[in-house]
Amino acid sequence: MLDLVIEARKASLAPGMDVRRILPFRLRRMVGPFIFMDHAGPVDVQPPLVQSLDVLPHPHIGLSTVSYLFGGQVTHRDSLGVEQIIRPGEVNWMTAGSGIAHSERFEDPATLAGGELEMIQTWVALPEKDEEAAPAFDNYKPEQLPIYTDAGVWMRLIAGNAFGLRNQVKTHSPLFYLHVILDQDARFGLPQEHAERGIYIAKGSLEVAGRTYTSGQMLVFNKGVDPVLTAKEPTTLMMLGGEPLGERFIWWNFVSSRKDRIEQAKADWKEGRILLPPTDNIEFVPLPEDKSRPAGSPSPQALS
Repeated sequence: MLDLVIEARKASLAPGMDVRRILPFRLRRMVGPFIFMDHAGPVDVQPPLVQSLDVLPHPHIGLSTVSYLFGGQVTHRDSLGVEQIIRPGEVNWMTAGSGIAHSERFEDPATLAGGELEMIQTWVALPEKDEEAAPAFDNYKPEQLPIYTDAGVWMRLIAGNAFGLRNQVKTHSPLFYLHVILDQDARFGLPQEHAERGIYIAKGSLEVAGRTYTSGQMLVFNKGVDPVLTAKEPTTLMMLGGEPLGERFIWWNFVSSRKDRIEQAKADWKEGRILLPPTDNIEFVPLPEDKSRPAGSPSPQALS
């Protein structure tokens, strides 16, 4: 029934900014097309440290970054000239394709000092035919994301299709991504139309087949399994998965089906061939020079 339990690992991105890293995992690199997942926050820092949390301009290729907030706000700027504040319940979906650079800055100190900032960052690998697509960015408002409610259940479809729901979020392969909130003792299940499915417990705890799983764990299920999920307390879940895309290589912020393409991306960033955001181009994250880090291991800075 249950294929694997992934325990989130702590990664420190900056003073006061620790994240729980779920994907990639050594025994499970991807769930469907999802190749990376971080859970940041709640963040509570004093004003002098706020600027140190900013994610400076950095590059991506071969993937889409997906930002979803439980609380607070973040300002996104990218090399397309987009400047977008993302707020809770919205989706920032940036497709890197052939190459893009972006920054994420925390420009509202009140939300950080108040412990309101909490976000989920995922990366969705692109099919081979789309890995060199033109970069693109979309922000989707809450009213564009369908909600389902039932006794003790609230669910928002972030992207893809699940439980008969669909939305207009542009994706490149079959997938689903859900934000689910369960009251204590509420029961829920998994969508059956996808080959690979995972449940990340962001808050609370679940009982599955007589065992209890808690916050910070991802449960990965085999195809065709239809588990009953029972909330042991008020519980928040992120459900995701879809069709597998095949092997992908990941190094720092680069994802590709080809190792040589990642080497090219390294050179492109080092030589300035990936443009910086026009309104945020004074500073940037340099290419890591850690020769001991094997290809396939994300850098600790790879939040977004």
